[in-house]
Amino acid sequence: MRDLSADKKDAARGPRLGRVLIRLWPYIWPRERADLRLRIFASLALLTLAKLATVAVPFAFKWATDALVALRAGDASSLSLLAAPLALTLLYGALRILMAGLTQARDAVFADVAMNAVRRLAVDVFVHLHALSMRFHLERKTGALTRVLERGRNAIETLTRMVTLNGVPTALEFALILGVMFFQFDWRYAAITTGTIAAYLAYTAAATNWRIGIRRSMNESDSDANAKAIDSLLNYETVKYFGAEQRESARYDRSMERYERNSVRSYVSLAVLNFGQAFIFTLGMVAIMSLCVKGISEGRNSVGDFVMLNAMLIQLYQPLNFMGMLYREVKQAIIDIDMMFDILETPNEIAEARDAPALVVKAGDLRFENVHFAYDPAREILRGVDFEVPAGRTLAIVGASGAGKSTISRLIFRFFDPQQGRILIDGQDIARVSLESLRGKIGMVPQDNVLFNDSVRYNILYGRPDATDAEMRAAAAQAQIDTFIESAPGGYDAQVGERGLKLSGGEKQRVAIARTLLKAPPILVLDEATSALDTFTEREIQGALDEASRGRTTIVIAHRLSTVVNADEILVLDKGRVIERGGHESLLAADGAYAALWRRQAREEEELAASPREEAPMAESDEDSLRRDRDEALLRASEI
Repeated sequence: MRDLSADKKDAARGPRLGRVLIRLWPYIWPRERADLRLRIFASLALLTLAKLATVAVPFAFKWATDALVALRAGDASSLSLLAAPLALTLLYGALRILMAGLTQARDAVFADVAMNAVRRLAVDVFVHLHALSMRFHLERKTGALTRVLERGRNAIETLTRMVTLNGVPTALEFALILGVMFFQFDWRYAAITTGTIAAYLAYTAAATNWRIGIRRSMNESDSDANAKAIDSLLNYETVKYFGAEQRESARYDRSMERYERNSVRSYVSLAVLNFGQAFIFTLGMVAIMSLCVKGISEGRNSVGDFVMLNAMLIQLYQPLNFMGMLYREVKQAIIDIDMMFDILETPNEIAEARDAPALVVKAGDLRFENVHFAYDPAREILRGVDFEVPAGRTLAIVGASGAGKSTISRLIFRFFDPQQGRILIDGQDIARVSLESLRGKIGMVPQDNVLFNDSVRYNILYGRPDATDAEMRAAAAQAQIDTFIESAPGGYDAQVGERGLKLSGGEKQRVAIARTLLKAPPILVLDEATSALDTFTEREIQGALDEASRGRTTIVIAHRLSTVVNADEILVLDKGRVIERGGHESLLAADGAYAALWRRQAREEEELAASPREEAPMAESDEDSLRRDRDEALLRASEI
């Protein structure tokens, strides 16, 4: 069910139509694109000519009719009398062709304007999303953001095309017809036409608002039925285990019953809308034509006038028939575009000065000075952290979950800024240098490496797109992934799948190490880079990580202490404070928190070694692979 707050939010957006149009105007009227502005003028000219031709069509019909009446009254064998109706009939056909040609030409000319606005605004929002801080992305659902982008793109196209190609032409046509009614006939014709159109539009707006609520209920019931179907199919085995096929069918049928009921209401409401529109318009048309019949009987009008009025009003009815859809679509488009502008107006928490200098790394010395940080003011994560990593040395940071280890890596990349204290690289405060130069000098291998749905080559070259093929292969060899890649079908052009799902955890991690090595950063951060892997895979990858760390200032954030025994210095974090520091042997000798963690992990490894285990990990079976692919496809379908 849609809650009241959502309805209030939509209502609050109503008066923001002017704001949306003002913000959208620079995209429709780009100052730097004289060619697009010229297209707008050309579209308006074609629009005016098309509507003049549209209004002229009934006149040609009238003249042909009057000529035929005169022909019937005169000598039917006279070629001169016959030529006039034929010529006017040809004129009628030519005007209709001209009307259609001008209309299509207008649409084609304006297409560049509309789609350029769509592209520019979508790119601006996309760039801004990447510029926003990690806090923004942690608090928002990725699916919701992509839906805002998708709906916003469609809304811009809807607003520009429907208003320009439907709304404005209909308004112009109505103005021209009103002028014809007033000057060709009299004020009564114009008054009836105006009253009919006003009643028609008022009824359309009221009925469309009523239908929006019905369609929303229909869409919600459709989503509910789809969600239940996806949930049941994802749990196929569970359904079979408990023999619940009939129960699941009944559950799905209840959802479909609601969808059926709401769909019927939607179709009935559409019928009511269409009938009401036809009823109002027909009343007005009959009133106008009745006036014309009276005028014919009094000798003030001709039969051609009667035919012209009928043709003119029928021509007007066709675009008016789309007003309900236009009203609904424009109303929704305003909401969707407004949401895009809300994103564009979201301030960036991590800002940089326009004249911020580039970070210059000569050695790679990294220092934290009394750093305090909290995601939420009520819960401080880091409390006065101080440490220094000399150039080319390795510092390990260990501690229990929630101690603040990964927060340190986020602060180094400046995903967040500390509330107090400074972070320095070669004496330069990272808050005062450009973000691009800062992040260009730091390499990161996180715990969960997500790859792009592209080739192995693309994912490794992501570290440095301009690298040569030889450099890419050297990085792969250094990460100990080259043999696997070359033996795989497709080699470096093999596709890794969405989020790298076609690769094992160890293979993904090696690809991530290779792209970081290719980036060749002077500072390297390994944020629990092996904690998600089994012990066997971890030992294989540890060699690649040691190779990656050689000659670089390295911070290793680790859960397994066996991976940090060779670090130059180890920090033990607890509740955001450094409680111990030193080398592996000295910390064991101190018999403190580090020694306790070491003994606990040693016992766990001994218990694991004593338990029965397979000699080698089993490969994923075809059945498991198919099940995984099915589940992923169903999940993607549920998101759509």
